[in-house]
Amino acid sequence: MARIIAVTACPTGIAHTYMAAEALKKTAALMGHSIRVETQGAAGARDILNDADLAAAELLILAADTHVEMTRFAGKAVHETTTSVAIRDPRGVIEAALASIGISAERQPKPEPAPAAQPAAQPAAPRKIVAITACPTGIAHTFMAAEALKKAAAQHGYEIKVETQGSVGAKNTLTAEEIAAADVVIIGADTHVDTSRFAGKAVYETSVGRALKETQKVLQEAFALPPPSGVAAVRVAAQAETRQAEKPAGAYKHLLTGVSYMLPIVVAGGLAIALSFIFGIEAFKEKGTLAASLMEIGGGAAFALMIPVLAGFIAFSIADRPGLAPGLVGGMLASQLQAGFLGGIVAGFLAGYVARYLRDHIKLPVHFEGLKPVLLIPLLATVVVGLLMIYVVGSPARAIMEGLTQFLQSLSGTNAVLLGLLLGGMMAVDMGGPINKAAYTFGVGLLASNTFMPMAAVMAAGMVPPLGIALATFVAKNRFSVDEQIAGKAAAVLGISFITEGAIPFAAKDPLRVIPACVAGAATTGALSMFFGCTLHAPHGGIFVLAIPNAVGQLLPYIGAIAAGTVVTTLALIVLKKPLAEDAAMAA
Repeated sequence: MARIIAVTACPTGIAHTYMAAEALKKTAALMGHSIRVETQGAAGARDILNDADLAAAELLILAADTHVEMTRFAGKAVHETTTSVAIRDPRGVIEAALASIGISAERQPKPEPAPAAQPAAQPAAPRKIVAITACPTGIAHTFMAAEALKKAAAQHGYEIKVETQGSVGAKNTLTAEEIAAADVVIIGADTHVDTSRFAGKAVYETSVGRALKETQKVLQEAFALPPPSGVAAVRVAAQAETRQAEKPAGAYKHLLTGVSYMLPIVVAGGLAIALSFIFGIEAFKEKGTLAASLMEIGGGAAFALMIPVLAGFIAFSIADRPGLAPGLVGGMLASQLQAGFLGGIVAGFLAGYVARYLRDHIKLPVHFEGLKPVLLIPLLATVVVGLLMIYVVGSPARAIMEGLTQFLQSLSGTNAVLLGLLLGGMMAVDMGGPINKAAYTFGVGLLASNTFMPMAAVMAAGMVPPLGIALATFVAKNRFSVDEQIAGKAAAVLGISFITEGAIPFAAKDPLRVIPACVAGAATTGALSMFFGCTLHAPHGGIFVLAIPNAVGQLLPYIGAIAAGTVVTTLALIVLKKPLAEDAAMAA
């Protein structure tokens, strides 16, 4: 019995890919040979050949009409053919492949009893991975990346456990035993993740987006890491390519960490304020009423914490726990000085870098080291940051925020449309990536300054990409595969919930058509929202917020803007995407 591996791939990756695979499998079984077939189709690679398959195989049959990466097959005998030949004459293909390495096609499997004195060899234990995924909002990317890692690991026969650090806290938490048994640690995160518990382990760090979109490459690079030589190896474990890519994004990562901790407070506060409007837009002015209490909870307490928490956790991301106290105090001063979210961002970075500098440069005798994190660093860093905020940063930041607020509140006509166009387009460019988060952070930050139009444009535009795709899969089914049509239904649910990431599977598969269509629709929605003067007091919630009376200003035009953008995206997809060329063959 010969041990064969095969790869099938056609240009469209729909029919011939899978027909050739089935033909080779059935024929090899009839001939008495073992075969594993990897298909590289429209839905990505399936039944991926793992390391054990490659090691055991005697030859590779490559039935492909398009380029296939051959690096991993180095040293293997390869017989190349086309998918059409493999479909029409699979027996001839297998016979020719076997003949090329000197094996008779007539060789049939014969039982070879093992010597009685020798026990059967134990299979090698599967390689073990532990991983953490975390994104700034902790809603979509966190869990999508976790699922992608699980799926890719299963294809290779690896054992994996993924801890998700999302908006509801850590789930599926890694135990000390699981960490100890792991061969490698993968961290796919855009926010700060504490790695102290992985001391002595090879740790591969990357972004959550890369863990989602380049999962196979992430696994390969993680297992290519050299064995760690000590605790110091943990922080430098990732490949040079990844480290270099993340260096410029260091400040951005710190900012997103602050945003991720701030967001639940803003959402809770914003929704509490929105609920107070049920009783009337100015009902909160009546002391002792439920509306007044809700406004006090949302605007008086939650929104008062927004900027301190933002600054505190920016500093925490930079300097770990020593940065938290000066960051919180600096953020509170920014709020009291009316420096807004810009002042909070400055305070957070000041606190973080001052605390880190003090942590690294203050040297004390061993017996007094415990004083640094609880006394010296908080005191010195808080005083330094506080003085800088009061005497240097506060006044300029307040002037900038006042100017920005006045400018935004005075926007009308063309200027408002252009801003909405920009914010809307940014929400759809990378579907929850850095550009999307920058626009969202801008909208959220202005809520504390009672500027509500940008937030309305941002949320409306963020709903459009998955909604437009979902509608396109319904009205233009001939342009989408069966799997895509099913995924379209899930995208609709995510869209109405303001989870832009619902469009990612479509954008990743066909970015040159899907992304421009999404940007066009989202930009249209953002522009219309600003043109009509729509306002939004809640920073999240999607369509469900619309049911709260007075939460949205100009409700009907707002709904119309979302609908218009959805239609624009749908029409653009219909124009840009052509009908599937092999629908009939697939159905057959």
